[in-house]
Amino acid sequence: MFQGDFGLEQAVPVEAADSADALFDLGMLYASGRAGGIDLVSAHKWFNLAALKGRADAIVHRRELAELMSEGEIARAQREARAWVTAH
Repeated sequence: MFQGDFGLEQAVPVEAADSADALFDLGMLYASGRAGGIDLVSAHKWFNLAALKGRADAIVHRRELAELMSEGEIARAQREARAWVTAH
């Protein structure tokens, strides 16, 4: 099992052609706080993108996060997901 810190500043961006699994893993990273702190907006964004790529379990996680988020946070996560799709 991995123990330590993730250096996200050196992370390589995930390309749109990458697997839904990679996008799902990013959602888990931000939802769990392994990215340096829990970031529900980022987690929602990555789960949303994973769901678009076919990861059905990402829908469940995204829905669970939405219950913890304000409408503004959900809207921000959706905007960020759309921006990511447009950019990639």
